[in-house]
Order: sequence, then structure tokens, then C-alpha cells
Amino acid sequence: MTDKDNDPAAAWQTMFGEMSKGFAAFANQALASPELGKVAQQVGGVSAEAHKQFADMMDKYLAGMNLPSRAQMQEFNARLAEVERRLDELAAAVQPGKSGKPKGSA
Repeated sequence: MTDKDNDPAAAWQTMFGEMSKGFAAFANQALASPELGKVAQQVGGVSAEAHKQFADMMDKYLAGMNLPSRAQMQEFNARLAEVERRLDELAAAVQPGKSGKPKGSA
């Protein structure tokens, strides 16, 4: 049997347990403070603004290279899907016998 006082794994476990308790206490105290809420709000606002600026910069970059932006590609995809739907309807109206049903079915 091993002696717990001389076991490095047990010492490590004890140290890690104490560190975890200390960190949990610190985190609970920090989360209770209103200052943390303000800081989190500010960081979120800065992040959102940076994301918006990056998106605007990418739109300008793509426009400068004469390439469509993501929003333009999504709009194009929606329009193409609508054209394909209408084309399918027209094809079904012109060729009613080819509706996908076998010839013997009602």
C-alpha cells in the first residue's frame, strides 16, 4: 500500500482540489459584482462593432474585385430557387403525362 503523505498523485489531487475551490469562490464573487456585467456589455458591444466593420470592409473588397457579397449570393440563390420552381410548374403543365407517376396508376 502507498502512503498518502508521500504519494505525488494524492498531493497533486489535493492541490488541484484546493485550487478549484479557490477559483470557484473567486468566480462566484466576480459574477456577483455589477462591474463585471458592465465590462461584459462593453466587450460585447466592441465585438459587435468590429464584426460590422469587418463585414462592411469585406463587402467593399468584394465589390472592388467585382465579386458578389454573401448577401447578394443568398439573394441570387433564392431567386434561382424560385425560377426553378416556376420552371418545374411550367414543365408539368406542358407535359401532364410526365408528372412522375407510372403510366398504369390513376
